[in-house]
Amino acid sequence: MKFADMKYKRPNMEELKNTFNKLLLSFEEAHDFETENKLLLEINNLRVEFESMEQIVYIRHTINTKEEFYEKEQEFFDENKPEYDDLVSKFYKTLMKSNNIEELKDKWGEQLFTIASLTIDTFSEDIIDDLKEENKLMSEYTKVLAAASINFNGEVCNLSQMRPYQMNEDRNTRKEANEAKYEFFEENEEKLDTIYDNLVRVRTNIAKKLGYENFTHLGYKRMLRSDYTPEMVATFREEVLKYIVPFCTELREMQRKELGVNKLKYYDELITFKDGNANLAGDPEYILKMGERMYNELSPETKIFFKDMVEKNCMDLLSKKGKSPGGYCTYIGSFNMPYIFSNFNGTIDDVDVLTHEAGHAFQVYESREYDLVEYKFPTLDACEIHSMSMEFLTWPWMNLFFGEEADKYRYGHLINSILFIPYGVLVDEFQHIIYNNPQMNPVERKRAWRELEKKYLPHRDYENNQFLERGSYWYQQGHIFKNPFYYIDYTLAQICAFQFWSKANKNRQEAWQDYINLCKRGGSLSFLKLVKSATLKSPFERGVIEPIVQEIKNWIDKK
Repeated sequence: MKFADMKYKRPNMEELKNTFNKLLLSFEEAHDFETENKLLLEINNLRVEFESMEQIVYIRHTINTKEEFYEKEQEFFDENKPEYDDLVSKFYKTLMKSNNIEELKDKWGEQLFTIASLTIDTFSEDIIDDLKEENKLMSEYTKVLAAASINFNGEVCNLSQMRPYQMNEDRNTRKEANEAKYEFFEENEEKLDTIYDNLVRVRTNIAKKLGYENFTHLGYKRMLRSDYTPEMVATFREEVLKYIVPFCTELREMQRKELGVNKLKYYDELITFKDGNANLAGDPEYILKMGERMYNELSPETKIFFKDMVEKNCMDLLSKKGKSPGGYCTYIGSFNMPYIFSNFNGTIDDVDVLTHEAGHAFQVYESREYDLVEYKFPTLDACEIHSMSMEFLTWPWMNLFFGEEADKYRYGHLINSILFIPYGVLVDEFQHIIYNNPQMNPVERKRAWRELEKKYLPHRDYENNQFLERGSYWYQQGHIFKNPFYYIDYTLAQICAFQFWSKANKNRQEAWQDYINLCKRGGSLSFLKLVKSATLKSPFERGVIEPIVQEIKNWIDKK
């Protein structure tokens, strides 16, 4: 079945509640393991059906935010998902009181019960209306960005379509493209400030109703972080500041010299070489065809996976009007298939997204035999290991996409991967500041952002762009609005991905086997246990970052 043929039917919430509650009652009254286990799977099947319909709506809505039917259906899920979350919370509470909890743990593993325990602490019936408001605000943010219509170079562009101009080898074009882009955000400044004001307010209200001092610790539990704390993340940020930030300053100076400019400006940052970044060797159809060839050759497992993705049309890759910006991978449980969403724009981004999102999709494809919805994907920190590592593990095939400029791509990819980390921890520290001080007004928030930029991105020069100078760059970072405390996951995973890169340089076969094994474990273990199982070192371990930086320096010196 192709994605277009996947039937959508709006869930009947009353029927769902009645069936769910009957199964919960039966579970509570059950005495033997076999009955409890059978009911657990029946409840799981109900969840798969609801979540599949939710994902079909989300995909079709983000593909075309102007399509009225799926806009209404997205509103339905924004309104009703908290009611569903209430049912799941009740299920977890019932599960934790099981008469046969040890047998269930033997059958399904500890991670299910860890997830259950954390989730119970993030929900009560008192916050249902607040959750509905939070959902609506996040959808409102998506609509604002998807509605971008920027007149530039004789075209009307959305945000994704502005990227090629922002990477143009002509400096004036880059500058004008960036200015045009940020004019859009400035025009929507008040609207975006209001949305974020309300998101901080409603999240703080939710936290206080659940008995937390502020949203920070609740945010960690929402992310299902069971084996590390905000304090450990703060230590990780210190290591980044000590070892990676100075190295990135060196890299930006190298970039300045390569570009031949007196001072590197913010609009220069996306271009690595004076004659432009690596050029794609073909159009989107060609890129997809080469992607298929790459995954055919990479391994028997990736060959089957990508063939299935193509045949079932489980990808929407091209940028178009009304389409939400960005990229993501999700999973439709009732069809047992992942789905990749992106915005090809004719730049190196197209290959990055084809490897990054395919890393997510390959992982869930490999772990789709797990029955439980909890185990299809791991927690998001571990998810990003699969995606970022796939970017490196596909390096030998970059000549298919870039021809003679493949080495140029690899250099730029590695450099930009390390340059990303200080920005990633900046986003994280910003959110800690915001949710620890929810009374901050928009001006104070922007000031806090700008101070963090000076700390983690000391090279950044906004020239005379007053909008960015006052600390408004973060408006474009959807995670800040829609996925609070998510962003540190990318940086932790990047440290793990660098280890896969290092492994592959020494023994490619061994690295790939470790990667496949990691993918197959899905979400059956916590982040640090998954890291250990892949014979990787924890990003929180002191002494892990410094040798990674040195290895990257050595690689650059040889080029």
